[in-house]
Amino acid sequence: MKEITWSEFEQVELRAGTILEVFDFPEARKPAFKVKVDFGPYGVRMSSAQITKHYSKESLVGRQIVAVTNFPKKQIGKFMSEFLVTGFTDEHGDIVLTSLERPVPNGSKLI
Repeated sequence: MKEITWSEFEQVELRAGTILEVFDFPEARKPAFKVKVDFGPYGVRMSSAQITKHYSKESLVGRQIVAVTNFPKKQIGKFMSEFLVTGFTDEHGDIVLTSLERPVPNGSKLI
Protein backbone atom coordinates (compact mmCIF):
# COMPACT_ATOMS: atom_id res chain seq x y z
CA MET A 1 0.00 0.00 0.00
CA LYS A 2 1.31 3.42 -0.96
CA GLU A 3 1.36 5.94 1.87
CA ILE A 4 0.00 9.41 1.14
CA THR A 5 0.49 12.67 2.98
CA TRP A 6 -2.17 14.45 5.00
CA SER A 7 -2.30 17.22 2.40
CA GLU A 8 -2.92 14.62 -0.35
CA PHE A 9 -5.81 13.15 1.66
CA GLU A 10 -7.29 16.62 2.21
CA GLN A 11 -7.58 17.02 -1.56
CA VAL A 12 -10.11 14.18 -1.81
CA GLU A 13 -13.65 15.57 -1.53
CA LEU A 14 -15.55 12.80 0.30
CA ARG A 15 -19.00 14.30 0.77
CA ALA A 16 -22.40 13.19 2.04
CA GLY A 17 -25.37 13.27 -0.28
CA THR A 18 -28.95 12.03 -0.31
CA ILE A 19 -30.21 9.80 -3.10
CA LEU A 20 -33.20 11.49 -4.75
CA GLU A 21 -33.96 9.09 -7.60
CA VAL A 22 -32.72 5.75 -8.91
CA PHE A 23 -33.00 4.56 -12.51
CA ASP A 24 -32.31 1.29 -14.29
CA PHE A 25 -29.13 1.27 -16.37
CA PRO A 26 -29.61 -1.60 -18.84
CA GLU A 27 -26.80 -0.35 -21.11
CA ALA A 28 -24.15 -0.92 -18.40
CA ARG A 29 -21.75 -3.85 -18.95
CA LYS A 30 -22.17 -4.95 -15.31
CA PRO A 31 -25.52 -4.63 -13.49
CA ALA A 32 -25.83 -1.06 -12.22
CA PHE A 33 -28.24 1.72 -11.36
CA LYS A 34 -28.08 5.39 -12.26
CA VAL A 35 -28.44 7.47 -9.09
CA LYS A 36 -29.37 11.13 -8.73
CA VAL A 37 -27.91 12.59 -5.52
CA ASP A 38 -28.31 15.93 -3.74
CA PHE A 39 -24.99 17.27 -2.43
CA GLY A 40 -26.50 20.46 -0.99
CA PRO A 41 -24.39 23.48 -1.96
CA TYR A 42 -22.49 21.30 -4.46
CA GLY A 43 -25.61 20.58 -6.46
CA VAL A 44 -27.53 17.58 -7.70
CA ARG A 45 -25.39 15.11 -9.62
CA MET A 46 -25.74 11.79 -11.41
CA SER A 47 -23.59 8.67 -11.27
CA SER A 48 -23.79 4.98 -11.96
CA ALA A 49 -23.29 2.44 -9.19
CA GLN A 50 -22.92 -1.33 -9.33
CA ILE A 51 -25.08 -1.83 -6.25
CA THR A 52 -27.90 -3.98 -7.63
CA LYS A 53 -27.11 -7.09 -5.54
CA HIS A 54 -27.88 -5.69 -2.10
CA TYR A 55 -30.21 -2.78 -2.90
CA SER A 56 -33.48 -2.20 -4.71
CA LYS A 57 -34.25 1.15 -6.32
CA GLU A 58 -36.91 1.76 -3.67
CA SER A 59 -34.55 1.04 -0.75
CA LEU A 60 -32.01 3.57 -2.02
CA VAL A 61 -34.24 6.65 -2.29
CA GLY A 62 -33.71 8.89 0.74
CA ARG A 63 -30.51 7.11 1.84
CA GLN A 64 -27.44 9.20 2.55
CA ILE A 65 -24.23 8.01 0.92
CA VAL A 66 -20.58 9.01 0.90
CA ALA A 67 -19.12 9.93 -2.49
CA VAL A 68 -15.96 11.32 -4.05
CA THR A 69 -17.14 14.52 -5.69
CA ASN A 70 -13.94 15.96 -7.14
CA PHE A 71 -12.96 13.32 -9.69
CA PRO A 72 -13.35 14.40 -13.31
CA LYS A 73 -16.57 13.31 -15.02
CA LYS A 74 -16.35 9.82 -16.52
CA GLN A 75 -18.08 8.62 -19.67
CA ILE A 76 -19.83 5.27 -19.15
CA GLY A 77 -21.38 4.35 -22.47
CA LYS A 78 -23.72 7.21 -23.37
CA PHE A 79 -23.95 8.26 -19.71
CA MET A 80 -21.71 10.83 -17.96
CA SER A 81 -20.92 9.92 -14.34
CA GLU A 82 -20.34 13.01 -12.14
CA PHE A 83 -19.10 11.42 -8.88
CA LEU A 84 -17.94 8.12 -7.40
CA VAL A 85 -20.17 6.22 -4.99
CA THR A 86 -18.09 4.63 -2.21
CA GLY A 87 -18.49 1.22 -0.66
CA PHE A 88 -16.82 -2.01 0.30
CA THR A 89 -16.99 -5.45 -1.30
CA ASP A 90 -18.51 -8.31 0.64
CA GLU A 91 -17.24 -11.90 0.60
CA HIS A 92 -18.82 -12.41 -2.86
CA GLY A 93 -17.37 -9.24 -4.40
CA ASP A 94 -20.69 -7.37 -4.29
CA ILE A 95 -20.68 -3.73 -3.20
CA VAL A 96 -22.00 -2.64 0.19
CA LEU A 97 -22.49 1.13 0.38
CA THR A 98 -20.55 3.33 2.77
CA SER A 99 -23.21 4.65 5.11
CA LEU A 100 -23.60 7.24 7.84
CA GLU A 101 -24.51 6.54 11.45
CA ARG A 102 -26.98 9.45 11.47
CA PRO A 103 -28.07 12.19 9.04
CA VAL A 104 -25.73 15.08 8.27
CA PRO A 105 -26.28 18.10 5.99
CA ASN A 106 -25.91 17.23 2.31
CA GLY A 107 -22.50 18.31 1.08
CA SER A 108 -20.79 17.70 4.44
CA LYS A 109 -17.14 16.72 3.98
CA LEU A 110 -15.59 13.69 5.63
CA ILE A 111 -12.93 14.95 8.03
